[in-house]
Amino acid sequence: MTETIVLEKGRLRVPDCPIIPFIEGDGIGKDIWQNAQAVFDAAVEKAFSGQKKVAWLEVLAGKKSFDQTGNWLPDETLDIIQKHLVAIKGPLETPVGGGIRSLNVALRQELDLYACVRPVRYFKGIDSPLKHPEKTDIIIFRENTEDIYAGIEWQAGSADVKKIIQFLQADMGVKKIRFPESSSIGIKPISVEGSERLIRAAIEYALENNLNKVTLVHKGNIQKFTEGGFRQWGYELAQREYAKELETGQLEISDIIADNFLQQILLKPEKFDVVALTNLNGDYASDALAAQVGGIGISPGANINYLTGHAIFEATHGTAPDIAGQDKANPCSVLLSGCMLFDYIGWHQVASMITKAIENNFANGWFTADLAGEKGLQAVSTSQFTQNMIDFIQKS
Repeated sequence: MTETIVLEKGRLRVPDCPIIPFIEGDGIGKDIWQNAQAVFDAAVEKAFSGQKKVAWLEVLAGKKSFDQTGNWLPDETLDIIQKHLVAIKGPLETPVGGGIRSLNVALRQELDLYACVRPVRYFKGIDSPLKHPEKTDIIIFRENTEDIYAGIEWQAGSADVKKIIQFLQADMGVKKIRFPESSSIGIKPISVEGSERLIRAAIEYALENNLNKVTLVHKGNIQKFTEGGFRQWGYELAQREYAKELETGQLEISDIIADNFLQQILLKPEKFDVVALTNLNGDYASDALAAQVGGIGISPGANINYLTGHAIFEATHGTAPDIAGQDKANPCSVLLSGCMLFDYIGWHQVASMITKAIENNFANGWFTADLAGEKGLQAVSTSQFTQNMIDFIQKS
């Protein structure tokens, strides 16, 4: 019998047949989702011998939703994800023009998914620009709801921006707007609460996974009250709530300026286990780290509210409309995001099977076109890539 995942006393209660909503995605979304779902189902069947299964429930968002309903993000979709807590999605097309700035950002903000979690690791056989990409094994915790992604800004020349500039200059004594007549203005909110809940999630993840180094990445040398606040509040939180773990060495808290961090992940990536970042810094670092291990095609992601249990796991790449429907797309981002989903609900053996199947594909030289092209190899199709995984899972 299908049931809903619920949060009880701070922990997920997962039935044997949980309902998990999915958003197919636009562009290559259909190609990668239908193949990934087949892999997910094969792994669940193998792991539990038919005693457990996922009841996948499609919900609409993006271009497919707009074509069918006239709405890019229907309220019904948000209501269903709100009810069932856990969902997974393919890439979504962002509407051009006014309205929703980004569907991905809208989903995160509507559900208050404050932690963007991205594990970055190397898979043997993948081309990388680094000499030793295997040293990169870092978990990113990026704050998801504040910073410039709050979208508080006014356009140059508008009546509203003139009011803001007048207020800043006349009432607040601001002298540093160099060209007030042609400036747009944006506001960057970073709060104690928003910073603490993100950093706490990073620390809890580190402790649960026996990773003792948590690094706060910031630009507090310049932005002392926002970025600097993020750093300060992180240290204060650690001292207040994790004093014992700090004393025993189970936990180490450090910080690093964002630009230096981008150097160090190239030079000494092994220095980092779990990193906590403000939103914009996390955006830059996520893609930079993905490039070190082979690109966003093999980079999973999740957006999580650890307090309510809500989580959306997602492919981190774009819709790639130029290859949509051609059976060429790389499904690894959504596959690995599915692994994160299964780990999140406690079905760890399923995640392990899928990861090993991906590793087996690469070990045998089976790459989709985006990865094979770098190595000058014959590419396999999306469907063949996933069928090879299913065969491996069923034989394991």
